Amino acid sequence: MTLAIMMIRQLFDQETSTYTYLIADPAAGAAALIDPVREHVERDLQLVHELDLTLTHVLETHVHADHVTAAGLLRERTGARTHASAAGAPCVDVQLRHGDVVRVGDVAITALATPGHTDDSLSFLVPGAVFTGDALLIRGCGRADFQNGDPGQLHDSITRVLFALPPETVVYPGHDYKGRTSSTIGEEQRWNPRLAGKSRDEFIALMNQLGLPPPRHLAVAVPANRACGTTPVAS
Repeated sequence: MTLAIMMIRQLFDQETSTYTYLIADPAAGAAALIDPVREHVERDLQLVHELDLTLTHVLETHVHADHVTAAGLLRERTGARTHASAAGAPCVDVQLRHGDVVRVGDVAITALATPGHTDDSLSFLVPGAVFTGDALLIRGCGRADFQNGDPGQLHDSITRVLFALPPETVVYPGHDYKGRTSSTIGEEQRWNPRLAGKSRDEFIALMNQLGLPPPRHLAVAVPANRACGTTPVAS
């Protein structure tokens, strides 16, 4: 059996430092978008068109608090099926649990339950790479102080699920605020300052002391994203 040749493209939203990812099987002409942002629907569909692909799947790592998803609009425009955690937005077509596999052409995308930033957080594993949403960032991790977040659960998700992957696995995060685009599991095990050399209790204490302000779009984004971004949103 010949392995599918996988295409990955990384896209960026300047306002919220959010990464959207396109994963495709060019031979099958099928593509998925992970964490699309509503303001970039036209950009993302243009890329799908230019690459001679059909958008078949939209995947969400979690119910976002900082931007409104394009999932619902993309479903309306293309017929793509929407996917997210069974603990997340009830509007999606397919509710995913740990170990579920989504096939985009011949590319297998495995859902990994990685809660802690939010209770519905998923990561998506493909051969050689993992899309970690806000669970594991480059030299950091997502906060855990709202949307049923739990720092102990986040520590377990990172150390027991993500850090169990091969060290050469490429990490594609949901955000980066310093211009970095990717990392590896091995790098984060060694250099992530929130995790490297720290016990679980030390990690929990650190996360509980961050004192971050609420995300600017929290009150608008969360209810909109629980409706797949299709509800009217005030500017």
